[in-house]
Order: sequence, then C-alpha cells, then structure tokens
Amino acid sequence: MTSESDRWYDDAAGPVVRPYAMTRGRTTHAAEAKLDLIALVIARSDDADAGLDDDRTLSPEHLDIVERCLAQAVSVAELAADLDLPIGVVRVLIGDLLEAGHVTVRQPVPPAELPDESILREVINGLRAL
Repeated sequence: MTSESDRWYDDAAGPVVRPYAMTRGRTTHAAEAKLDLIALVIARSDDADAGLDDDRTLSPEHLDIVERCLAQAVSVAELAADLDLPIGVVRVLIGDLLEAGHVTVRQPVPPAELPDESILREVINGLRAL
C-alpha cells in the first residue's frame, strides 16, 4: 500500500521527468542562439518522401515538429504551444533537427531593417499620382 506522499511524488515527477528524457538530459543546444521565439522553422520538403519515420535517432516529438513545419513555416513559440512542451525542450529538439539537416530556421527581420512607414506612404502617394 502506498502512502499519500509517495503518490504525490509520483504524480509530480511525471511532467518533470518527461522533458528531461526527451532532450536526453540536455538543457541547451549549440544552435540555440539561432532559435529566437519568433524564428521560423521550415521542414525540408524532401523529408516528407524520404521515410523520415525510419530514422531511429528521432523521437516522436522530433517527427511532430517536422510534420507541423512541412506545410508552412512555424515559429518556435507556436511549436511549443502546439506540442504543449516547454520552450527550452522545443529549442533543444529543433536544434537536433537543424543539426541533422531536417529543418532550416529563418531569423525574423530586425525592426531596424524594416522600411519606415513614411517611405511606404510616399511610394503609395507617388503611385497614385501616376
């Protein structure tokens, strides 16, 4: 017969152990610097036909990430929300996929490089004048 404290410990350990096991104990990845929350993850289209399921080094979570990114680019934050996983775990998993060449990552355009709204308005006004 188990005591109340044993059951509480088992229930509380479940969610903590799973992410640790998914990342094989890693909390960071070498590619983490590239993985901003709004960075877009894109799966290689040839991975859909390449039998990605046969790759025994990939976990089901890796496959879920690739599947979600095949149709369209998905941000790191969206992937974490869709998979219901902590952002740190998703970053490690994406880093694995990036290292293996299954996905690419596009960094967001920095605000300083975006065109100024006044320039866009002048272009629109110039086009209207034609």
